[in-house]
Amino acid sequence: MLATLNYETGQIVCHEAENYDMLTFESFLNRVLQTYPDGKIVMILDNARIHHANHIQSFLKEHPRLTFVFLPPYSPEINMVEGLWKWLRSDVINNVFFGKFYYIRTHVREFIQRLNRSSQEVIDRLCVPF
Repeated sequence: MLATLNYETGQIVCHEAENYDMLTFESFLNRVLQTYPDGKIVMILDNARIHHANHIQSFLKEHPRLTFVFLPPYSPEINMVEGLWKWLRSDVINNVFFGKFYYIRTHVREFIQRLNRSSQEVIDRLCVPF
């Protein structure tokens, strides 16, 4: 699962995929562009190799309103999405037996939907106050 978190609104945009490759990341970026059809989009990312791939650099040239800013290496403590994954694990996955993979997906989707209905909770928990 890939996700981005809107720092201002607390909205979470997620994208599910079986594999994490350039095409998956490009599809996720297209989803972000569709979710936010106007204005400049600045995404804060870790330094995963895929984020720097030539294919993705070409994609960015085609979509100039999308800009990447990279976190320092090995700094998950300042990556808000890492906080989201930690929250997801503690609320949904840890210490729970799921008989089928489908049930995990269902619970994860419900968790994200719940958070998107309570954006202030997301902001309070994951976003650094100004």
